[in-house]
Amino acid sequence: MSHTRDTDYLSISTRIHAMENRMLTRERMDRMIEAREDGETLKILSECGYGGSDGLQMSGVEGALAEAQAATFSEIRGAVPDSRLVDVFQLKYDYHNAKTLVKAEAMGVDPQRLMMAGGRYDPKMLAEGYKKGELRGLSDPFQAALLQARETLAASHDPQLADLALDRACYAEMAQLAKDSGSAFLQGYVRLAVDVANLRTAVRVARMGKGGDFLSQVLLPGGTVSESQLARIRGEEVDSLFQAGPLEEAAELGAKAARPGSGPLTAFERECDSALTRYLSSARRVPFGEETVIGYLYAKEAELTAIRTILAGRRTGLDGSVIRQRLRESYV
Repeated sequence: MSHTRDTDYLSISTRIHAMENRMLTRERMDRMIEAREDGETLKILSECGYGGSDGLQMSGVEGALAEAQAATFSEIRGAVPDSRLVDVFQLKYDYHNAKTLVKAEAMGVDPQRLMMAGGRYDPKMLAEGYKKGELRGLSDPFQAALLQARETLAASHDPQLADLALDRACYAEMAQLAKDSGSAFLQGYVRLAVDVANLRTAVRVARMGKGGDFLSQVLLPGGTVSESQLARIRGEEVDSLFQAGPLEEAAELGAKAARPGSGPLTAFERECDSALTRYLSSARRVPFGEETVIGYLYAKEAELTAIRTILAGRRTGLDGSVIRQRLRESYV
């Protein structure tokens, strides 16, 4: 259990509030979408601090975004009294890389192309250690999950079962890190993230026409709504379990989307993400404390996703209204 106080975050909170002024607001997103030329979009990204003093070229945008993500994790990690706050947001990249390593090994292909930076462990070093069977330096839960997924895939030849083992381990490690940090706000975020994942799973399983027995096998523990509760009801009734909570609107959309012949999941997916954003945006009302750090870490990742969504939409010639439909609620 962490014994840090909110005043221990006074300095980094002040810096974060200053950095929030440069973040990608909804107004800046609209300007990027409506920009006539790529140069205008790059100028807006420069206003947000991307590209540095050398400026930004379209060919270098992805590199600049990756550098910004790495810099954010590094800067925050070096400034907070409890690095577990940062670990919670980084470990999903490690577990993505674990999935890649396990499946690439089974297929006899090179995993490097599909591995992602941003985790606690360097992708190249992780791949080399996995290949040599040397997993020292990794967290115990991550080591155990990696080996379990390898054994599961070898025994079942079912990649989905291996992925599920890693997903469960990922959320379990997130929950333990949040608990050990002593932050009620971070623990609330992890529980909500589990609820979001389970709600999405329940809706997709219903659309596939599969029942509760299958659903109970793929749900994650640790949410405010238990796996048994979700598995007992039909997808069209899922809204009954999330009434008067942060996922009430998302569950209502999910119940409609679970019905046979329903349309795309766009609105439902967007509302799931927006529920997380609204929870974490409450951190902006806190002058200093771990809430400010947690909210900013989430907001920065959401910003990078929004930038990639806008640029991808522009490259493919999508109408501005379509791009806006794909964007999530803004943190700032």
